[in-house]
Amino acid sequence: MTQVRPTDQEFLEFAVKALVDTPEDVRVERKIDEMGVLITLDVNPADMGMVIGREGQTAKALRTILRVIGARNNARVNLKINEPEGSTRGERTPRPEASAPAPEAKKSIDDVLGDMNI
Repeated sequence: MTQVRPTDQEFLEFAVKALVDTPEDVRVERKIDEMGVLITLDVNPADMGMVIGREGQTAKALRTILRVIGARNNARVNLKINEPEGSTRGERTPRPEASAPAPEAKKSIDDVLGDMNI
């Protein structure tokens, strides 16, 4: 019995359609050139956040899995996620870092005793 492995393109299409809210807008194109395989992904503008993920972690994971699939087939696979036409990126504002409590100023023993009213 022969076992059919899904291709890199089929895998990506399946995974992305499971992530997004509008799977009918997912388009995956595959091109082969001297550099290897280039897979281009187009999604609905509203779904870009789901595909990219927090700090790009979802996109990074998809790229990693595609590289593994490519390695099994002796090919170099790269993923390009196209920015939807007409999308606007807001200005990036830095996240507030978790603020640690400010260290208390060191007091002398005289100050501490003075605070205790002894």
